[in-house]
Amino acid sequence: MSFTHLHVHSEYSLLDGMCRLDDLIAQTKELGMNSVAITDHGSLYGLFKFYIKAKDAGIKPILGIEAYKSKKPIKEKSTKESRKNHHLILLAKDYEGYKNLLKLSTISHLEGFYYKPRIDWEILQKHNKGLIAFSGGCLSSELSDYIAQNQLKSAEEAIEKYLSIFGENFYIEIQRHQGLEGSEEINKELIKLSRKFAVPLVATNDVHYIHKEDAYAQEVKLCIQTQHTIQEKNRDLTMIDVPDYYLKSPNEMKGLFIDIPEAIDNAQKISDMCNVEIPYGKIILPDFKTPNNIPAKDYLKELIDKRKSRIKKYDKKEVDKRLEYELSIILKKDFATYFLMVQDFVNWAKNNHIAVGPGRGSVAGSLIAYVLGITDINPLDYSLPFERFLNPDRPTPPDIDVDFADKRRDEVIEYVRNKYGKNKVAQIITFGTMEARLAVRDVTRALGYSYSEGDRIAKMIPIGKQGFAMTIASAIEESTQLRFAYQTEKDTKKIIDIARKLEGLPRHSSTHAAGVVISDKDLTDYVPLQKENKDVKVITQYDMYSLDLNSVSGNKAIGLLKVDFLGLRNLTILENALEYVLESTKQKIDIHDVLLDDKKSYELISSGKTIGVFQLESTGMRRLAKDLKPNKMSDIIAMVALFRPGPMELIPMFLKGKLNPDKIRYLHPDLKPILKETYGVLVFQEQIMEIGNKMAGYSMSEADNLRMAMGKKKKALMKIEKEKFISGCIKNGYTKKLADQIF
Repeated sequence: MSFTHLHVHSEYSLLDGMCRLDDLIAQTKELGMNSVAITDHGSLYGLFKFYIKAKDAGIKPILGIEAYKSKKPIKEKSTKESRKNHHLILLAKDYEGYKNLLKLSTISHLEGFYYKPRIDWEILQKHNKGLIAFSGGCLSSELSDYIAQNQLKSAEEAIEKYLSIFGENFYIEIQRHQGLEGSEEINKELIKLSRKFAVPLVATNDVHYIHKEDAYAQEVKLCIQTQHTIQEKNRDLTMIDVPDYYLKSPNEMKGLFIDIPEAIDNAQKISDMCNVEIPYGKIILPDFKTPNNIPAKDYLKELIDKRKSRIKKYDKKEVDKRLEYELSIILKKDFATYFLMVQDFVNWAKNNHIAVGPGRGSVAGSLIAYVLGITDINPLDYSLPFERFLNPDRPTPPDIDVDFADKRRDEVIEYVRNKYGKNKVAQIITFGTMEARLAVRDVTRALGYSYSEGDRIAKMIPIGKQGFAMTIASAIEESTQLRFAYQTEKDTKKIIDIARKLEGLPRHSSTHAAGVVISDKDLTDYVPLQKENKDVKVITQYDMYSLDLNSVSGNKAIGLLKVDFLGLRNLTILENALEYVLESTKQKIDIHDVLLDDKKSYELISSGKTIGVFQLESTGMRRLAKDLKPNKMSDIIAMVALFRPGPMELIPMFLKGKLNPDKIRYLHPDLKPILKETYGVLVFQEQIMEIGNKMAGYSMSEADNLRMAMGKKKKALMKIEKEKFISGCIKNGYTKKLADQIF
């Protein structure tokens, strides 16, 4: 017998659902079901991620939402009465239905939000196509509410309204959770209404967690959400009292509805009706209006020709050759519009006296970016390869992250909104998770223990290393103190065990520090939107991993263009400093005219007096500056590259080479031109690429793939690259032993 769960709250019903997407899909498979839905409260946060994960696992994803339908029209003035709403399940039958889910969720947040994101009859009527609606089977549904209040006439009127909007796509939902007061009487009336109006029944379980034994942890999670403790007696009937909100097997569901088997059959019938295919994996670029509507590629060429005079002191033929090469790849990839967009808002900021960073990350390797004013770093000065920025074999556009003075960053975003349309630009959501220490503190409070008890246990959990969050499992292994407390203290064990169940679950949403998406048409054709808390700022409901092709492995994202607008305090400081100089000396300084070989500046850095200097102000960095005594720009570049998790172990070798150049040794003389600037130490990813190119015969694109495999620590790829590297070196006359050593 087949069955599909069509009422499921995933981890993205924040602080309510506890079904992790991976676990939900795995358990669905384990129980012999071939499809499952998610219907999170009011929002679609995890919908696309669920779609991809389910598809990859061979499970059909049913895409839905448990909406809040307001009792009053949402356009009416908000009153105490406006807070009253009913739960309503909506499922997408097809792509049109999916797009209507996006619209409905967006409207509920942007127009209908009052304590909850709300919709009403009028909005449902407008966005009903491709959707299946359930009356809602829980006690908060419209029909259940009317029946409980003995308002059968209102229940019948509601059914007639639903039928007028959804027709044969409307079902009366029925649930059987044991021990809920009045639920049996309500279900009897629901069955009567179903027969009276010939509306089919559909059986669901209000799934909030995967396994029956998770009920207690789920209740603790609800206490965290509502800021209650689990001992309080005045709370409603809890999931501990009724521990059956889990993912039941088909046989369990059949047993619950043995008297109305058609309700079980209809669940699978509805699953068979739902067939949504979401387009993804291709970059979606906005339209950029060019003068006289000339093609983007021609306008890009025109701008490059106009502005290439910015490049000084290099041979014209060498410059033209590099520009032509870069342009050929950009045009081949169809990224002309992307470059035009970025140069447009960067130069607008500069023209409006907003401080802009000189260039961040791999974009510094593009001579075209320098010519267009996107960066202020000439890659020819530092032998930076273009392929580190844009690999010809890479299908997605490269990231161009831009720094702006933090107090004026929003002006640039507003310029972009006005240029492309407010309905096409939004900032990106991000989710804070219940990390180890936070989970312990939250659980301790919800269980009614003192703050000091939670603080004591949390402080036993070590801080994560190398930028990785510490997990409770790792903490028990690493911390003798925590392990002893866990093994000997009953209360500590209880807290830790529950915290482990909740660890890593999304806890709240906020706004990504920099990410902005820009679309070619209304964003709600691709992604649901909401407001950032009470702010007017509009953000996406999907996170960057669902939106941006560069944020995931492969092509499993919608493909909207993401640009990072970073607000940098140090640029504001620089901006203010230049203003003070102008006020006091009447002298205007262009920061880019400041020489990079100023002896006094290096003496200041070598003395460790760098508080307030971007990336050089930490205690460790100031100590390194004193030890190294940098006297050229390449020393500072290497310091920044080395002072991070992983490469830090190379600092003693780097210092030794700097202070004793005669003691530098190279595995082979051909490595000297590549590693001379860094005193024989392999510091930069670009050096990896150059070694692959010069010694193993890699093309620069292949060398970038080697760099990427190494950077992402992909063992399977590294094994392939090692064989390729060694055979390439041998082909070029080097020994296998040397090739092994270098790799």
